Amino acid sequence: MGSTLDFLMDHADSGSVSFHMPGHKGAAFYRMHGYGDFAHRLIDCDVTEISGADNLFHADGILKEIADKYAKIYGAKRSFLLVNGTSCGIIAGILASVPRGGKIIMARNSHKSVYNALRLGDIKPVYVYPSVMENVGISGPVAASDIADALEENPDASAVILPNPDYYGICSDLTAIAKVVHEHGKVLIVDQAHGAHLKMMESCGELPLSAETAGADIVIGSTHKTLASLTQSAVMNLCSDRVDEALIEDKLQMIESSSPSYILMASLDVNADIIIKKGADLFKEWAQNVDWFYSRCGGWLMERSAFLDHTKLNIDASKLGCTGDELAGSLMEREIYPELWTGNILMCMTGIGTTREHLEKLAEVLEEIAERNDSETVNEASVENALPASAENALPASAEGELWAKRRETFAAAGHEEIRSLEESTGMLCAENIVPYPPGIPIICRGEKIDSEDVSFLKTLLERGHDVLGIRDGKVRCCKPL
Repeated sequence: MGSTLDFLMDHADSGSVSFHMPGHKGAAFYRMHGYGDFAHRLIDCDVTEISGADNLFHADGILKEIADKYAKIYGAKRSFLLVNGTSCGIIAGILASVPRGGKIIMARNSHKSVYNALRLGDIKPVYVYPSVMENVGISGPVAASDIADALEENPDASAVILPNPDYYGICSDLTAIAKVVHEHGKVLIVDQAHGAHLKMMESCGELPLSAETAGADIVIGSTHKTLASLTQSAVMNLCSDRVDEALIEDKLQMIESSSPSYILMASLDVNADIIIKKGADLFKEWAQNVDWFYSRCGGWLMERSAFLDHTKLNIDASKLGCTGDELAGSLMEREIYPELWTGNILMCMTGIGTTREHLEKLAEVLEEIAERNDSETVNEASVENALPASAENALPASAEGELWAKRRETFAAAGHEEIRSLEESTGMLCAENIVPYPPGIPIICRGEKIDSEDVSFLKTLLERGHDVLGIRDGKVRCCKPL
């Protein structure tokens, strides 16, 4: 086994095609747009808060100028630069919107960072469940009517949070949800980690509205996922007066590193400048390239709709005569690296740096695989043996309808935590979120009961090589219920 540096250098030299984050897809994008010198001299740019460099947590100079650019790009009241990823913005946004010990209404398919915020703020969640897209086996939109019902039943909740788009690009009707949330006098927080590009692509065709346009109060977007900043950089947009911006500043300084990377912040500056100077042409070209791919390979893709960010290419491997695992292997053998695959759905994430050449190579390989597998007849064995496409569809039945407060009290009263094998954990309460990664959505939350179906599903994930946080050497932390 070589070093991390060896791996990265070998991968960089391989000529591979990226259909995963980050969105710039490599140094060629920086060089193409006049920032090759920055890419070449990254180490020289690794400085700290020297004179003239400004201070992230009291920005009034060059860092404030970057944030102001993003406020203009997104039409926000104020933007905050993030160097601990969207996760830190989600946590800070929740802590600034919900008092300690308070309550939040949240989509059950939220990212693990939301659950971490609950623990930090001793916040009680009320789950709203997304619909299920039965034809492809993944979670669908969250209904505004379900949000309204939850608000009616929980008037003491302070805020609502949901992912939009989710990992697969599924979006909810945020305009309707924002209207409902604001009618109840609450704050709407949107985890737009996978949709930082939506605001700029609203004029490029049939893509869902951005959370900023739809009326959210706090929007956190991973500019590194689909745009051109470096991994771990992101932006939080405050779009209304419903949350005190000074309170957000305070929570961010608690969560973020006290030694923020100037390389990451400079990449945010580069990203903003490229968008401002060249964005109109770049986003139009991106949209046209994606349209081209759908025209050539659309028969193997999830059908486009008004609530799908179709820059995520969701390929149904069963239509190619294989499972998602098998398709991923075939692509990677040809140096094409997808973002995510579970069950029969494999997702290739395009970004601002994706070129027509990248998409042509993917299309050619898919056509080769289809011809090889004679995909006119679906491989029924592959479909039958595939995992559900999305881990959140394996939710424990006991989770729905129970009050988090009751589960927390039961957990606390149960006392001593134990380390048990998966098989021995059946019937126990989970003491640590169990999270397949990606997509980073807990299957079992801390305080929820582990049942035999959960154990069977988790064992299958592990056997097939998936990473599952919260399981170590086949064992989990749990405790006995009362």
